[in-house]
Amino acid sequence: MTNDHQMLALLLFSAFVAVTLGITTWVSRNRHGSAEEFYAGGRLFSPLENGFAIAGDYMSAASFLGISGLIALFGYDGMLYSVGFLVAWLVVLFLVAELVRNCGRFTLADVVAARMAERPVRIAAGTSSVTVSVLYLVAQMVGAGSLVALLLGGTSEAARSWTVIGVGALMVIYVSLGGMRATTWIQIVKAVLLIAGTIALTVLVLLRFHGDFNQLLATAAERSGHGRDFLAPGLRYGGEWTARLDFISLGLALVLGTAGLPHILSRFYTVPTARAARRSVVWAIGLIGGFYLMTIVLGFGAAAIIGPDAVRASNAAGNTAVPLLALDLGGGAGSTGGTVLFAIVAAIAFATILAVVAGITLASSASVAHDLYASLRRRRPRAKQYSEVTVARMAAAGIGAAAIGLGLLARDLNVAFLVGLAFAVAASANLPVLLYSLFWRNFTTRGAVWSVYGGLVPAMLLVVFSPVVSGSPEALFPGVDFHVFPLQNPGLVSIPLGFLAGWIGTVTSSEPPDAAKHAETEVRALTGAGAV
Repeated sequence: MTNDHQMLALLLFSAFVAVTLGITTWVSRNRHGSAEEFYAGGRLFSPLENGFAIAGDYMSAASFLGISGLIALFGYDGMLYSVGFLVAWLVVLFLVAELVRNCGRFTLADVVAARMAERPVRIAAGTSSVTVSVLYLVAQMVGAGSLVALLLGGTSEAARSWTVIGVGALMVIYVSLGGMRATTWIQIVKAVLLIAGTIALTVLVLLRFHGDFNQLLATAAERSGHGRDFLAPGLRYGGEWTARLDFISLGLALVLGTAGLPHILSRFYTVPTARAARRSVVWAIGLIGGFYLMTIVLGFGAAAIIGPDAVRASNAAGNTAVPLLALDLGGGAGSTGGTVLFAIVAAIAFATILAVVAGITLASSASVAHDLYASLRRRRPRAKQYSEVTVARMAAAGIGAAAIGLGLLARDLNVAFLVGLAFAVAASANLPVLLYSLFWRNFTTRGAVWSVYGGLVPAMLLVVFSPVVSGSPEALFPGVDFHVFPLQNPGLVSIPLGFLAGWIGTVTSSEPPDAAKHAETEVRALTGAGAV
């Protein structure tokens, strides 16, 4: 990459950082410091604003760079990622959005604790939420470090490390000073930039093929070296039974995990009513659906214009497919148009990471302060008391430091794996307890606690003993082999275990279900009566 690419990309990214810091500073001067303001932005956002913010939260750099790269390398099998990420929102729309908005205040634990013993449920749900958030954060940190090497030419380990530290410091500033209101506006700005950039690239790809999508697919298949097989299932996930089961496991994690992601659930509390929450999701589905359709065009466009061999030569995982495509569409290396378009893509990718980490950090700090700290405070009433907002700000700094440290340790780990793992843990630990709490009349406190830990612990253990950690050349520890679980993603096993543990905990519990609390929660969930 030339110095012109690097300088222009850095200038555009610096402009985004300056604008978002300006937003954060302005918001911090106009807030009153309440928990509702910090966690939920005062519940003042419209469905359209929140829909853009949800889309900004969900469309990460893994989507923008990773999915397009997978399509460029594996054709149809890569496109299945786009389908999984989008279909997940139907679960959110029909089962979660309105009910969560009516039953909770700020976090997932609020929904479950509404009809259970608060302390054990809040500790379990808070622990799970923080675990999912940190896994997701590490993925973004690793992506940030990789982007320096891939997009800006900073190939040294020092450049990658300082990028991770810089992103972590910025996310702590965003969350500590601006809370949910600043984070939401950062998400909106980022979503507009990302969608506008993706539209521009999609139009340029289609113009290159005179609007003929069939010609685009045919050219991509021809340049792939696989012929028509490039447009059929099986190129990546065919062959051995483990590969096919891995795909099913990943699909389950992607489709079911979204409804359990803490930073997505927290967005439903930023609107005034449950109806507004549902309308937010409808807006988000439209924006996210359009975006993922465009990633399909970009992926096949990269295969047709750049060629999978050139993409793989630049980066084995395909993460540079979109930047290389932008460079070619703008006029090629050395041209002014290519330099500008490449720099815009690089800046949008960086902006995407910054916005996503801000949302995740806020959700995890809310879980620490509102769930974990609040539960411990009630147990030790004589200990020195801090306000929840103060604890949340301190938690943001601590979580930021932890994410920086883990990001530096895991900088050579596959980013897509980390994202898939976060989804798998969310689907295993958070989704079962959420659905049981909303829809099962006889659900008990023991069932809730068992459901969370029954999904969380197996998911983490299965990963530790999977080929991702040991036993393969791409593993975290390639020199040793202690893997006993053949799949890379634990979702196929850990998600059913989460539901099974919740059921076993409930049917073996001596605690009778509280019919009155269930009736109250049901009325509140379905009508909004008594909702905050």
